[in-house]
Amino acid sequence: MRTCIGCKLTAAREHLVRLVRSASETGEPEALVDLRRRMPGRGAWLHPNPDCLQLAIKRRAIVRALPGVGNVSDVESQLAELSCEGT
Repeated sequence: MRTCIGCKLTAAREHLVRLVRSASETGEPEALVDLRRRMPGRGAWLHPNPDCLQLAIKRRAIVRALPGVGNVSDVESQLAELSCEGT
């Protein structure tokens, strides 16, 4: 069981998407969506729906869970693609 950083509800790993802190090409920390749930690094869990993402952004939960990450626009676009695909 994992806790969603957006809505704070617990769910099984299969129902959540893992966000991971990684280094970009320039060396700055960035947040990535880890679909396989296997990437190394600090991770946080989020329901793959826009409501939980907006709650996480509003409460600055992504920044707190993944210290150093400032820009979450890439995560927003990746999760929007997931919700369109129905994954």
